[in-house]
Amino acid sequence: MRDPEFAGLGALVTGGASGIGLATARLLAARGARVACLDLDPAPLEAPLEQVRADVGDDAAVRAAVGEAARRLGGLDIVVNNAGVGAVGTIEANSDHDWHRVFDVNVLGIVRVTRAALPLLRASDNAVVVNTCSVAASVGLPNRALYSATKGAVQALTLAMAADHLAEGIRVCCVNPGTADTPWVRRLLAAAPDPQAELQALAARQPSGRLVAAEEVAAAIAYLASPLAGATTGTVLAVDGGMHGLRLPASPGS
Repeated sequence: MRDPEFAGLGALVTGGASGIGLATARLLAARGARVACLDLDPAPLEAPLEQVRADVGDDAAVRAAVGEAARRLGGLDIVVNNAGVGAVGTIEANSDHDWHRVFDVNVLGIVRVTRAALPLLRASDNAVVVNTCSVAASVGLPNRALYSATKGAVQALTLAMAADHLAEGIRVCCVNPGTADTPWVRRLLAAAPDPQAELQALAARQPSGRLVAAEEVAAAIAYLASPLAGATTGTVLAVDGGMHGLRLPASPGS
């Protein structure tokens, strides 16, 4: 019987206390990885998941947390940059403070975590960074100006990082989920005047007609992080129910 796919590998998942991050951490652990979840407010996690607390907006805290995670895991091979915050509205709806805050978490958070992890990744034989991006990086969505701008930056940053670190043996990819069934989306729905109608609208804008499950995004992240995907870098993998690539008729026969 062969070893599990991720046997002997240490993985750090940011935003790992809930949603896509928690689903990813659980899947990597189930496939043999040693996993630490970095979160601003980590919830109690089941064994064997480790947890470290840090705000990805605080460089000193990030460096300390990455070092602590590597110590507990016995090294670091995989970084999943999943931590992020959302924003709703056109460019008029968010203040300069909001723009700086969301970019600081969604973009600079990836920079801080990866920068702290690079010395550890350079020592690994399966070094990989997977960033959680969004279909909003390449598809215009209404009332998502700030959020979309950050995710466009994440996609461009992913490709630049892949080019910069390929010679060091570090792969860098990203996943672009569509509207996923996560705690943030559920909070948006709860705040809507008609949550059920809003849920139906979010589902309908994806050709599949439903929200993406966190576990489906986790499976894509696990593929990109796997030693079996050693030739895959600079890849943008859509997990979006067809939003990016499909243009289906509005009704049968149209």
